[in-house]
Amino acid sequence: MVNFTVEDHDGNRQEIEAPVDMGFSLMEILKASEYPILATCGGMALCATCHVEILEGNDDLKHATDIELDQLENLPEYFPTSRLSCQIRISDLLEGAVVKLRGEDQ
Repeated sequence: MVNFTVEDHDGNRQEIEAPVDMGFSLMEILKASEYPILATCGGMALCATCHVEILEGNDDLKHATDIELDQLENLPEYFPTSRLSCQIRISDLLEGAVVKLRGEDQ
């Protein structure tokens, strides 16, 4: 299991515990935890509605892939530590991370 913190759109923080051996994405865990993640494309890195920002954590988490950057760079709010939660696999890299929801919540 890995533990990380999620900061919602209102600034409230909650610790989440997720299994590392099931192959889940961060997007799937956020949706299962009832966060308002649209994930319109279903996790294909095509819509950027699962946009998050890595506020704290392993530096390896903070670097988006080229596929992610193609989507993220078109957003009105884009940060150097922006990521698509559908492209982050639940792993030990998330231990102690703080993830802020940035995608649309409606």
